[in-house]
Amino acid sequence: MVEIYDSHEQSERVKNWLRENGGAMAMGLILAFGGLYGFKQWQLWSQSKEQKASAEYHVMVDLLGAGNLDGAVANYETLKADHSKSAYTSLAELHMASARVEAGQAELALPMLESAMMNAEPSPVRMIARERLARVKMQLEDYEGAVALLDGAPDVSGFEAQFAEIRGDIRRRQGDSDGAVEYYRQALALLEEGAGDRLFLQMKLEALGASAGDA
Repeated sequence: MVEIYDSHEQSERVKNWLRENGGAMAMGLILAFGGLYGFKQWQLWSQSKEQKASAEYHVMVDLLGAGNLDGAVANYETLKADHSKSAYTSLAELHMASARVEAGQAELALPMLESAMMNAEPSPVRMIARERLARVKMQLEDYEGAVALLDGAPDVSGFEAQFAEIRGDIRRRQGDSDGAVEYYRQALALLEEGAGDRLFLQMKLEALGASAGDA
């Protein structure tokens, strides 16, 4: 049987329902709108935080470009302290590490590159950090550590030629000319047309008595 109510009865039913459930409804609305407001506030805070990270990063890069390494350190430290999860921090680590190497402070570049290798996004940036870290370790004559980094790469796609060149450089430094030539030839073969420094690789081969035509 279908119940039919007149306007007065409907009004009374609505009033009774609100008395019984009005508190819960009000709380639900408060939570809903409060959550929306909170999310908007979080968005604004997140955007502001990323803008601050961007500003610190660009100031640091400008200072490094001007040769002011000491001045850039303050911005780098702020990024590390206040924006550790920002993509700008990983990029800053790569820049600062390069500056340290150029300043003859290769040891100080190691923790920066290690951090970028573990935390940078997207993943190709982590691979760039791994490649640079291997080169710095090689420069510091930690050949075993450099090779371990190359061997431990989860995916070398797009970096095959660079890794082969580093292996060749390590063999050359260790006095293994034949091994170096083999890896340099691999690097040339893996290098995509128009990518990388093909001429420099050929010069490395020629310096070891291997013609470029053999590669």
